[in-house]
Amino acid sequence: MKIVVYAICKNEIQFVDRWMDSMSEADCVVVLDTGSTDGTAEALRRRGAEVTVETVSPWRFDIARNRSLELVPEDAEICVCTDLDEVFHPGWRAALEKAWIPGASQAAYRYTWSFTPSGGEGVVFWSEKIHSRYGWRWVHPVHEVLQWVGKGKPGMKITAEGVQLDHHPDHGKSRGQYLPLLELSVEEDRSDDRNMHYLGREYLYKGRWDDCIRTLRRHLAMPTATWRDERCASMRYIAQAYARKGELSKARDWGLLAVAEAPHLREPYMDLAMLLYQQKEWEGVLYFTGCALRITERPRTYICEASSWGSLPYDLQAMAYYHTGRRKEAARAAEAALALEPDNERLRNNVRLLTAAE
Repeated sequence: MKIVVYAICKNEIQFVDRWMDSMSEADCVVVLDTGSTDGTAEALRRRGAEVTVETVSPWRFDIARNRSLELVPEDAEICVCTDLDEVFHPGWRAALEKAWIPGASQAAYRYTWSFTPSGGEGVVFWSEKIHSRYGWRWVHPVHEVLQWVGKGKPGMKITAEGVQLDHHPDHGKSRGQYLPLLELSVEEDRSDDRNMHYLGREYLYKGRWDDCIRTLRRHLAMPTATWRDERCASMRYIAQAYARKGELSKARDWGLLAVAEAPHLREPYMDLAMLLYQQKEWEGVLYFTGCALRITERPRTYICEASSWGSLPYDLQAMAYYHTGRRKEAARAAEAALALEPDNERLRNNVRLLTAAE
């Protein structure tokens, strides 16, 4: 099978060698450089990539992605879209070919979007940017996704077990363009619930609490907004916005709604545990961390947050047990937290103090 990697880039010379090493299992690598001034295009060419330099103005991720897809040779059978700050684990091609069956048109694969400070996995979900050559286009100015535009229905979506892609971004890069592009995306299609959710979340990131609440309430009222995980996230973000506004009773109400919407997720329980921790309501902290820890299977969705699956549930438990006079239970919870984050000096000190107190 002919497998082609395609990408867009701008001023990412620091990633070129690592990325090309990772993509070397493909038959061909094509890149749309949208105006690098640091030598990225030349470095990619030296490593064997086919590079086209074009400006996309006004900037939109979907237009750039579609143009890069046009650069893929016509005889390609599988297209693999990655960014230069992403790295496949070795053996990805063999795993993809093993999973790809006749009639397949898209593949889902495991994607680690972020890592903890100690190097462990943070946010992990299953991405779907591997697809057949024809019938697809990218849509939306930002947070772009693949849309089927071919004849009839798309082929089968397969799961490529063993294909692992890691994201190692440049944290110094600005995401300032995201908000205006999300506002444009919603303006272009007010019926798209996904865009509405992302816009509300972006307002939360920007500290625009009232805009966040207003937008996410619109998301929840949309008839197409039926995915419970994402609805839960909207409710959680509304709760967080109310908490930042100092309206704690409303924050608690929305947190409880989030739990009711998606009781299979750890995140809403942990949000309530954090809210009650800040109010020193220790029994409530113990109840909600206990609910979170009873969920032992990590979902394959981007909604899954690193903190809920790291040391935080046990860390909060340890403090709640300590403040309610249960030193032995506090020590055990502190040890469980440290086991998940062994390089954390604060957690190590907690264990030392609590075990000494025993």
